[in-house]
Amino acid sequence: MRQKTAYITGGSKGIGYGIAEALIAQGMHVAISSRTKENADAAAKRLDPTGERVLGIASDVRDMESEQRAVDAIVAKWGQLDVLVANAGIGAFASIETMTSKQWQDVIDVNLTGVFNSVKSSIPALKKTGGYIITIASLAGTNFFPMGAAYNASKFGLVGFTQAVMLDLRQTGINTTTIMPGSVATEFMSGPPSEADAWKIQPEDIGQMVVDLLNMHPRTLPSKIEVRPSRPPVK
Repeated sequence: MRQKTAYITGGSKGIGYGIAEALIAQGMHVAISSRTKENADAAAKRLDPTGERVLGIASDVRDMESEQRAVDAIVAKWGQLDVLVANAGIGAFASIETMTSKQWQDVIDVNLTGVFNSVKSSIPALKKTGGYIITIASLAGTNFFPMGAAYNASKFGLVGFTQAVMLDLRQTGINTTTIMPGSVATEFMSGPPSEADAWKIQPEDIGQMVVDLLNMHPRTLPSKIEVRPSRPPVK
């Protein structure tokens, strides 16, 4: 994995940041994106104060041209792209009776169309390296719940999209996996993690999972991985 290059969308915090830490520890070059250059650069500096191994990029996954510019910048800096981690995601949770059209569209645009844009932009570079695409879905992509119409739809769609992409690309040398985490200790749902979140999956656990996937022999492909806390609180 040393000297290989990864692009992690939404990598300035949460799961994406945890994956970035894990890949940097393996000697990889890592580009992380956020919607603002300020957030991307701040996270990049925390990950690598020298600036040698991490590149912060401002990109909006909802915009194909923005994602193409991001991939072009990575290839221009390091000469290649070996791994795409399509991680950027948002949530809007409301009953179908109160959910607005904007909430619906925002979630679908980021969580589903955004992944399409990231994957589509990365394929030419990944074909050159026999690379890897990893999408970060959710157990919400198989388990539905109240007030989850938009989020469930986006993650069910993402799981189906990723599996179809896996079939489309497997003969090109690109491996494709979707990871479907349950409860992860991030700011996504309830603010900054605390000691009360110790039972949850930690971002570094997902990072280790990505490392394990990349170290697996390329003849073997775990195409869909469900991961959940070992011992959640008893309700």
